[in-house]
Amino acid sequence: MIRKAHPFTFALTLALSLGASSALAATLTVGPGKTYAKPCDASKDAKDGDTVEIDASGSYAGDFCQWSQDNLTLKGVNGRPKIDATGMTISNGKGIWVLYGATTTVENIEFSGAAVDSANGAGIRHQGLNLTVRDCYFHDNQDGILGGPLKGGQAADGQGEVLIERCEFAKNGAGDGQSHNMYLNHYAKFTLQYSYTHSSNVGHLVKSRALESHILYNRISDDESTNVSYEINLPDGGRAYVIGNLIEQASDPNGEQNGAIIDFASESAQPNSDLFVVNNTIVNNRTKGGTFVQIKDTVTTPAVLRNNILSGNGTVCSQGSAVLDHNFTTGDPKLADAANHDYHLLAGSPCADMGADPGIWVTPRR
Repeated sequence: MIRKAHPFTFALTLALSLGASSALAATLTVGPGKTYAKPCDASKDAKDGDTVEIDASGSYAGDFCQWSQDNLTLKGVNGRPKIDATGMTISNGKGIWVLYGATTTVENIEFSGAAVDSANGAGIRHQGLNLTVRDCYFHDNQDGILGGPLKGGQAADGQGEVLIERCEFAKNGAGDGQSHNMYLNHYAKFTLQYSYTHSSNVGHLVKSRALESHILYNRISDDESTNVSYEINLPDGGRAYVIGNLIEQASDPNGEQNGAIIDFASESAQPNSDLFVVNNTIVNNRTKGGTFVQIKDTVTTPAVLRNNILSGNGTVCSQGSAVLDHNFTTGDPKLADAANHDYHLLAGSPCADMGADPGIWVTPRR
């Protein structure tokens, strides 16, 4: 006779199993007077599921390494620790931290100065599957974050997710137009939210080839940069949501860089390529005008542009079939102080309370 396990017995066994798993995870401490002097010292001992806490009081210049553990959390404590690679040789040829784990979280770290011979030296080089980056600062690297999904060391296009939130990216780019503040390759989903990306050196402020890109409630701005390129570059299309952002293209004295602000499917159009640009303020200061939303003619689904303030000279959208609804495109929107990048609306702005219901889109199963 086969006896059925009592539900309580099963629940107790599961609880003990989960408790044992949690107990195996450790917190490794890094910094002056801690177990490890530098983060890369801890990388040799960290195990799957561990947390590495890095004290901001330490000096970590030139501390480059790779992390292969799964479910690993790397976080700064007592302030934001800085890892500076300026003028140094990065022996791995890729970046300050190279992440191979299936799931990695990085929180509250500053990365700067990464440069390698290939001109793609990154603050973070992601070669795993899933990545979360929160409250970090990337500046003056050839790439802020550069990543493409790998699983077991093999290409995993169309898999994995990247979430970046509450981060700042500034002045990344090698000046060759091929390196950017961030460049996320063929993940299943990429989300950038509540972040500030600005002043890239010729490169794009946001670049994604993910099947789905969610760009939500960020400030995406050239600021004082004169080497403007695409503010948002989605060269393979896909399904993209650009919602609630402040996006600004600066005045390029020569006007010779890419003139579009949002570029969609300029190289290819993935299946299910559609674009939603909703509730954004987009300011074009480019001396030669340009295009606010540029869409390659291979995209057959009409883009939706709704409730956007489009200030400055330029073509609203290059796609003739696009749905243009409740956008402000002519006249003075009465921005508070556009010359100093304050784009709040003044009292009496013709844009106030003029939006329509943005609608709801439920992503269908692929």
